[in-house]
Amino acid sequence: MTDLIQQYVIQDEPYYHPVADEVEVFEATYSVRMPMMLKGPTGCGKTRFVEYMAWRLGKPLITVACNEDMTASDLVGRFLLDANGTRWQDGPLAIAARHGAICYLDEVVEARQDTTVVIHPLTDNRRVLPLEKKGELIKAHPDFQIVISYNPGYQSLMKDLKQSTKQRFGALDFNYPAHEVECEIIVHEAGVSSEVASKLVGIAERARNLKGHGLDEGISTRMLVYAGSLIAAGLNPVNACRVALVRPITDDPDMRDALDAAVTTFF
Repeated sequence: MTDLIQQYVIQDEPYYHPVADEVEVFEATYSVRMPMMLKGPTGCGKTRFVEYMAWRLGKPLITVACNEDMTASDLVGRFLLDANGTRWQDGPLAIAARHGAICYLDEVVEARQDTTVVIHPLTDNRRVLPLEKKGELIKAHPDFQIVISYNPGYQSLMKDLKQSTKQRFGALDFNYPAHEVECEIIVHEAGVSSEVASKLVGIAERARNLKGHGLDEGISTRMLVYAGSLIAAGLNPVNACRVALVRPITDDPDMRDALDAAVTTFF
């Protein structure tokens, strides 16, 4: 393995708590190199799952945080000027395809649709990536797999994936874990007691019930880990929850009061 791709190998096992059969399903999809789509709310564990599976499979993982300014050249590569003239530099998608990494496009709908279409030749039987500016056709390494993620409940119709893209992928649905499982995750990740973790999850469950009724998004597992970490560091639990759970998700005074009340109920 070259030094270039070695830097993308995950050395230490990421902590991931399976909630169903997603590990076995992903292993099966990787065995046939099926492109995969992970669907679920922000902060529910999609990225951690991909990291865990890359470690479990022993494959490099190249992650791209998609955004609306990302161009096709940002993905596949471009010519750069240096002291010796011009040279070609592969983008992350080209590196993954050339060297056999898992390429993870996080929140793929944030990218422009004219950018995401460049992945199409890699997601069917061709498994190729045309580098039109360079005049090269990369045949994907046998170990290459592409994985994308997005939050279908948070996207407008203008930002949803095209059917021509969706139907090239298998899909796994993710959601927030069951109460007991989420408590275990917070205990492990934040270093708080089971009692504190259970209270944090209780606050989150109340907030998630308000999604669509004043909140665009519920409190994520990631946010609960942040709150737990602040509590473990010695911050008062009520203040920790206000900083990590309530203030980031809403500016509405009435909604803040309702969530603050939930916090004081548990703490």
